[in-house]
Amino acid sequence: MAVSDMVKKVFLVALGLTLAWAGPASAAGKVRAFVSILPQKYFVERIGGELTDVSVLVQPGANPHMYEPTPRQMAALAKAQVYFAIGINLEDVWLPKLKGANRDMLVVRTQEGVDKIPMIEHHHDEAEHHHDEAEHHHDEAEHEGHDHAAAHSDEHDHGILDPHIWLDPVRVKTIARNTCDGLVRADPAHKTEYEANLAAFLNELDKLDATIAEAMAAIPVGKRAFMVFHPSWGYFAQRYGLTQVAIEAGGNEPSPRHLAEIIEHGRELGVTVVFVQPQFSKRSAEVIASELNARVLPLDPLAEDWKGNLLHAAEAFGRALS
Repeated sequence: MAVSDMVKKVFLVALGLTLAWAGPASAAGKVRAFVSILPQKYFVERIGGELTDVSVLVQPGANPHMYEPTPRQMAALAKAQVYFAIGINLEDVWLPKLKGANRDMLVVRTQEGVDKIPMIEHHHDEAEHHHDEAEHHHDEAEHEGHDHAAAHSDEHDHGILDPHIWLDPVRVKTIARNTCDGLVRADPAHKTEYEANLAAFLNELDKLDATIAEAMAAIPVGKRAFMVFHPSWGYFAQRYGLTQVAIEAGGNEPSPRHLAEIIEHGRELGVTVVFVQPQFSKRSAEVIASELNARVLPLDPLAEDWKGNLLHAAEAFGRALS
C-alpha cells in the first residue's frame, strides 16, 4: 500500500470516529446524558429508554447540598452531550464550571415552569395557624379533583424555594415534558420515540397520583402531621393534604431552645412519627421522637426507583399516620 493511500485511510478512519463522537448520539446510538440526582435517572430512562446512557452526579447516600464531583465524573462530564438540571443548590456552583469545560454540552433546566413553594420552618407560636390553613396549587392550570393541599406558610414568611419538586407526581409531569424536549434537542432523529414514551409516562403519572391520593384520603383529619429532619416532603405533603414539620434550623441541627419549641409543636399537632433520610443525621429526630413517644422511620427522597419509592412513601405515611 502506498504511503499516500495509507495516510488517506487513516484520515478517513479518524474522521469517521470524530463524526461518531460529535453527532447527536454516541456510536452505540445512545445519548450521553448526566443528571444531578438519582430520581432524574428514572425520568430520563423512562422517556429515553434504550436510546440514552445516563450518569448521575450525586451518588447514593451522598448529601446533595454538599456534594463535589469526583475527578472521574469531571472527565465523563467533559464528554457528556446533555445535562439535565433540576434546580438543586450544587448546580448553581458546578454548572457554570461544567459548561466551561464542555461548551458543546446542552444544559436542560427541567425545573422550568414548575410551581414552587417556599421551604418553611415551623415555629411553636404558629402551630395552630399552620395546622388549620389550606391552599390549592395546580400544575400548568390542570385542576386535579383531589388536589387538596395543606398549607404551612404565611405570606410574609417566604424563604428559599423548595427544590424537592420531584416528590410530587403532578409537578413531575412538567419535569418530564422538559426532559423530553431536551432529548429531542440532543437527538432529533428519535423525536417520535421520545414523544411516545413521554405520553405513556404522563399517563402513568396520572395513575400514580390517583393511587396515592386515594391512599392518603384514608388518613384521619386529626392525624395528618409528621416530622422530618430535612424538609424534603413539602410538595408531597401539599399535594395530599398532609402537614410537614421540619426539625432542622437553616440546614443545621436545632439549638436546645428550638428543639424544645419543635417538641411542643409536635405535641400540639399530635405527631406520632418522625421520618429520617440517610443523607442527614438522625440524632435530633431520635431525641424528639423519644419526647413525643413517636416512632423514627426511614424515608429516602433520593431513591433511584422513583415510582416505587413514592408508593413506598405513601404506604409509610398511611401506616404511620393512621
